[in-house]
Amino acid sequence: MSDETGTTASEATERRVRVVLVDDHRMFRTGVQAEIGRTDVTGVEVVGEAADVDQAVTVITATRPEVVLLDVHLPGGGGVEVLRRCASLLAAPQNPVRFLALSVSDAAEDVIGVIRGGARGYVTKTITGTDLVDSIFRVQDGDAVFSPRLAGFVLDAFASTDAPPVDEDLDRLTQREREVLRLIARGYAYKEIAKQLYISVKTVESHVSAVLRKLQLSNRHELTRWATARRLV
Repeated sequence: MSDETGTTASEATERRVRVVLVDDHRMFRTGVQAEIGRTDVTGVEVVGEAADVDQAVTVITATRPEVVLLDVHLPGGGGVEVLRRCASLLAAPQNPVRFLALSVSDAAEDVIGVIRGGARGYVTKTITGTDLVDSIFRVQDGDAVFSPRLAGFVLDAFASTDAPPVDEDLDRLTQREREVLRLIARGYAYKEIAKQLYISVKTVESHVSAVLRKLQLSNRHELTRWATARRLV
């Protein structure tokens, strides 16, 4: 993201928006806070931060922000789980909490998953500070906001009359478990997965065990065949 925002101080004083940042990488949260959280310039007031699903639900419930910047992949079940547990806040008749996904992922299933969960938009972490501030205010107004390439995923998913049915087996997995599943199916070793996802080898092992149990599979070879059959690799 860029280091500059295009909003002037005089423009920013006309509007305010209270925001919660949800991302499991502290340095990223710090960077976003530094860039968009200068309230006198951007109009954005960061009222809370969270690094996992439980923290997110607690902070969002306590602060009732107008907009939540939500990472898709979080410890504890991912952004979809945050949306599920905050469903009453999304549906509030007055002053609903609105969610804007902000993620490094541009995978179609990630985009569609959080939009189906109730998010108002999805932008990737390549977005500039200026555009992110603009997106936050647009979501506050109730608009749908997407990075250009991602809007097509949503249009295809919701406009198609022959959309594939929901895969109930895959739906049992958390976002992190799906990430581990894909990497295992691609032949990555546990250490490689741990490095790529910034988690411990022990955590990778736990995720693999959970995936095997939920899918009723016996080993990584069966898991690879399962993922390949569903074109997840």
